[in-house]
Amino acid sequence: MLEYSMLYPKTTESRRAISLNGMWKFCLDEKAVGEQEKWTEGIPGNDRIPVPASFQDFYTDKDTREFTGDVWYETDMFVPGEWENTQVQVRFAAATHRAVVYVNGIKVTEHEGGFLPFTADVTEIVRYNASNKVVVKVNNELNETNIPCGSTVTLANGKKMTKPYFDFFNYSGLQRSVHLVSVPKESVFDFDLTYELDGVTNGTAQTAKISYQVQTNGEHPVFLELFDESGASVASAQGAQGVLTVSDAHLWQVRNAYLYRLVIRIMDESLVIDEYEQEIGIRTVEVKGTEILLNGQPVYLRGFGKHEDSDIVGRGFNIGVMKRDFELMKWIGANSFRTSHYPYSEEIYEMADREGFLVIDEVAAVGLFASMLNFMDASSGKTTAFFESETIPVLLKAHLKALEEMITRDKNHPCVIAWSLLNEPETTNEAAVPYFKEVFDKAHELDPQKRPRTYAMIMNSTPDQCKCFQFSDMIALNRYYGWYVCGGYEISNAEAMFRKEMDAWKAKNLNKPFLFTEYGADTLGSEHKLPSVMWSQEYQKEYLEMVHGVFDSYDFVKGEQIWNFADFQTWEGIMRVNGNKKGVFTRQRQPKDAAYLLKERWTNLPLNFKAGGVVQERRNLNGKFS
Repeated sequence: MLEYSMLYPKTTESRRAISLNGMWKFCLDEKAVGEQEKWTEGIPGNDRIPVPASFQDFYTDKDTREFTGDVWYETDMFVPGEWENTQVQVRFAAATHRAVVYVNGIKVTEHEGGFLPFTADVTEIVRYNASNKVVVKVNNELNETNIPCGSTVTLANGKKMTKPYFDFFNYSGLQRSVHLVSVPKESVFDFDLTYELDGVTNGTAQTAKISYQVQTNGEHPVFLELFDESGASVASAQGAQGVLTVSDAHLWQVRNAYLYRLVIRIMDESLVIDEYEQEIGIRTVEVKGTEILLNGQPVYLRGFGKHEDSDIVGRGFNIGVMKRDFELMKWIGANSFRTSHYPYSEEIYEMADREGFLVIDEVAAVGLFASMLNFMDASSGKTTAFFESETIPVLLKAHLKALEEMITRDKNHPCVIAWSLLNEPETTNEAAVPYFKEVFDKAHELDPQKRPRTYAMIMNSTPDQCKCFQFSDMIALNRYYGWYVCGGYEISNAEAMFRKEMDAWKAKNLNKPFLFTEYGADTLGSEHKLPSVMWSQEYQKEYLEMVHGVFDSYDFVKGEQIWNFADFQTWEGIMRVNGNKKGVFTRQRQPKDAAYLLKERWTNLPLNFKAGGVVQERRNLNGKFS
């Protein structure tokens, strides 16, 4: 069990949450002397930097942008005197990739894993009704013992440099919100919810049963109450575990979300000891044969692989960019996305809950294929025997911990319909099998709702070579026929190769839904060429027309999530012109020509496209579905 609660910080009758976001002191530790020079008590210099944000893109010198090693943050926080008899915590929504936290010069916690929350209990450390100093050392080095994987090298000039085994920039720092939190000493620590529906018609269940289990750290009784969107109480229950029964329940549906407000209280007679609330959606998710079922009805996924990536703040959470992204996804007709390649900021899941988007939630297990050019190397058939490495036992431990943190954090979001447990790992070697088994078994054990599990399969994970596809409840393919393989005028060969692989998957008769979790072609938003060439907008559209034809030819394909939603930053190299340009939108969130092609397709695709294993709608001469 986790040592700290993953519940999002909220202010309620019993709780207080104060944002510590803002301008923090900041410095690089180029000579790794921070501890020796007692930076734990206060860091040198007067530079300030925004939190939350990645640190790299604020500065104009390359040494800072590419800095690898320890960076230090500092701020002051005032702790109210009335909190003295509560539990006082400092909560970090993320620190990439590892952090050590000091309060008033005393080490209070450390954490490894850059995309999930952790909490420091500072109850006995802080001075009440006074200012307290918070200092955080954050390290962004990559290795093969933690996810995401990569390596760290030292250049001839003595400076360190990260070598990621993944195709996105190693943004880092305090990239998500920091809160000062007060909770009662007896409090709600966690809760699990599962759903059972009866008599479902037109988005309503005659009866919905919400089985719950609440974990507290005390003995006082627990009470639950459920409110509908009008504020009316529709169900209540007493006890740390039990069932809430809702009559005529409004169901959470795709792009038509209905959210109830669940209030959990610990009571001492009429006195509220603790209160926590969360919006929830009543819905069920399961895979049955080749169908993905939401509330018992088949759904076809259309949407994106995404990144938390934008100008200036890098991977830092940006509430304005989040709003724009959801509006663009609604405009284009998407209904889903994968949190490639790490769990996203919690606010994004709350937004997806409200907007009715389906989310494949991915742990940061990317780079489990020892190559800086894995997108190229895997396409050419290279193997790396990654899971034979001596670092695997330590890596597995870190992977399982991150998986537990992600599922514990996100399990009650209605938007989360599946877990992605790895992205593009090496699976052509039998050594991967026990690793995969342990990870997939753990995900099933941790999730009370037993959502489908999957992983995104790299190009060399073919039906005749992959040793691990049997673990997935849904087969998720990342495929780039027509780009990394047989691009340009060879696209006819690419289509033939693509269909040959899909025919081989079909011959296996796996009776599982297939998703395309990546496909795409790099495109410069400024580039037009007639006739088309690779990198032109015209070629991106021709490529999409080819792959859509393949998707539509196989009745077991139940989703398409193009790579990528928007252009994003990568490391330097001859394969990338200032980043990955496969975005349907530019990094500034403006549409490329392909956006209009996808909008035409997706807004005309029925939600139950290919339900029952039959391609029920065929395109007419205008490319529309009717």
